[in-house]
Amino acid sequence: MIKILCVGKIKEDYLEKLIDDYKKRIGKYIKIEIVELKDFVDYDKEINNLAKNIKKSDYNIGLDLSGKMLTSVEFAEKIDEILPRNSNITFIIGGSLGLNDEVRSLCDELISFSKMTFPHGLFRGILLEQIYRACKINNHEMYHK
Repeated sequence: MIKILCVGKIKEDYLEKLIDDYKKRIGKYIKIEIVELKDFVDYDKEINNLAKNIKKSDYNIGLDLSGKMLTSVEFAEKIDEILPRNSNITFIIGGSLGLNDEVRSLCDELISFSKMTFPHGLFRGILLEQIYRACKINNHEMYHK
């Protein structure tokens, strides 16, 4: 199973439609779950809530500007490599201030999609698109380049 653990709810209808579309597509390949946590005004409360929802039994990937950048093929290979060893991969998306050292230390690794900052909802859509692309790549199916 793939889980996305994230802070905040999506408020824009167009992003909800994008996210729902990719969840449906991914669901044909693997179970996917999005866990939305409350966003707090107090960053420490937000981080504590995020940290307590990270399961050590999962393979946790923090999405962080300091993480390693991968191509789509490398991302697909990573998922294909992890799932046989650990049945759950959790991608962790922080709030507007990102992840702190405590949350980073709970992650098995950190990945960065860009050195740029994206709006939370849009990034969630980008992550889901890349997970879907990885499913297509790993199943040797055509997907546009």
